[in-house]
Amino acid sequence: MSELLVPLPGLAAHHLLLSAAALGLALVVALPLGLVAARRPRLAGAALGVAGVIQTIPGLALLALFYPLLLAIGHGVPALGFLPAWLALALYALLPILRNVVAGLRGLDPAVIEAADGLGMTAGQRLRLVEAPLAAPVVMAGIRTATVWTIGAATLATTVGAASLGNLIFSGLQTEDWSQVLAGCLASAALALVADGLLALIERGLARRERWSLTLGSLGVVAGLLLACAPMLGGGARPVVVGAKNFSEQFILARLIGARLERAGYAVSYREGLGSAVALRALGQGDIDVYVDYSGTIWADSMHRSKPAPKPETLAGIADFLKPAALLGPLGFENAYALAMTKAGAARHHVTDLRTLAAAAPSLTLGADLEFLSRPEWRAVREAYGLRFAASRAYAPSFMYRALESGQADVISAFSSDGRIAADDLAVLPDPAHALPGYDAILLVSPAHAEDQRFLGAIRPLIGAIPVEAMRRANYMVDRDRDKASPEAAARWLAAQLEHR
Repeated sequence: MSELLVPLPGLAAHHLLLSAAALGLALVVALPLGLVAARRPRLAGAALGVAGVIQTIPGLALLALFYPLLLAIGHGVPALGFLPAWLALALYALLPILRNVVAGLRGLDPAVIEAADGLGMTAGQRLRLVEAPLAAPVVMAGIRTATVWTIGAATLATTVGAASLGNLIFSGLQTEDWSQVLAGCLASAALALVADGLLALIERGLARRERWSLTLGSLGVVAGLLLACAPMLGGGARPVVVGAKNFSEQFILARLIGARLERAGYAVSYREGLGSAVALRALGQGDIDVYVDYSGTIWADSMHRSKPAPKPETLAGIADFLKPAALLGPLGFENAYALAMTKAGAARHHVTDLRTLAAAAPSLTLGADLEFLSRPEWRAVREAYGLRFAASRAYAPSFMYRALESGQADVISAFSSDGRIAADDLAVLPDPAHALPGYDAILLVSPAHAEDQRFLGAIRPLIGAIPVEAMRRANYMVDRDRDKASPEAAARWLAAQLEHR
């Protein structure tokens, strides 16, 4: 538990900073737009319609859409991390603020407006002295709603590489460490409740003209904003960023790499939970400095090669494709896609390899990880063997094995370095047509460090040093049901095994 609590304050500060910045941008857009729209019905309808459409887009999808948009802009614009999360969350916060500004101004008693005009007030005076004070409680209600939504949605920022409490939630889900999930959820809920309570005091102060509640709420908000700025006070050089995808092996390898870089004197931060395409593009953009990918993933998905090639040819082709980023070398093991069944299930359906699976597939359910069913590897295997399953379901990687165990899936897209294969006594189905490419774990370095000998010297000892048996044991330490280890502990164990070799 101590390893869980160490990053919690820092992640909470990042989460608060991101949420506050998004709300600030939403207020800058929504308040003046609402003021104008309240007096122009057509503009109000169009603005509220657009904001409503944005609100219907799932938060995760909205965050993901900003990555390719910023990547297309280029010119040094960071496509990963704070910027895409900030823009997406700001859009997500627009609707409740904009709607309540329009409703608050339109809901004013016409007699009050006529009285203000009768006193000879200008439009600006009327807005400042009459309309704004009367509409303020309604506007604050919208800001409260937007605040709660934004703080909750900010947990999804992990998927685009922004630090938030979602780091705990996503890594906990993948490793089935429910204490991490609970800590992330409770911390996010606490931030939302505190923020909502402070804004409620301000709303009460505005509605009842209570100076004490207005002052107390405002001081609390200012204190929160100061805490939100804490992540920016560190100063110093930019830390080295170690990237990781969204499963246990990646978390372990990221910590293994990070520990070596820290011993070499680098400050290290992590961006975890990235998708395959996002991680590779982030490396090329310099948003992450080093991470582990898999040769088959890049060969089939990024290079669009439909046929496997010998390992030397594959690695040489990938190295050329990645330039000016660098392929430092393979780590010594493969994490290949493979279809697997329980041994009892394979015997019951007379399945011995992928060819015999084709005959049984129409009565079986396939459980796959979140990427597999949309990847070229699946298309290649499906076409090579004519696989047609009765149904297919997507799961987070660690939950596929639960689905197989519970009978919700009959076949899963397993990973060859996963410790659960041996622990669950699964049958990995041979691929006689060699439809799947090799999946050597390969260490990739960003262009900024491709010639940095100090950086490369810190991580080069990992090349060819990790046998698949050791990686399986490290993975199972994190994925097992009892006596689970954290990815940090598994990385330390793996490092110790490498030192003894």
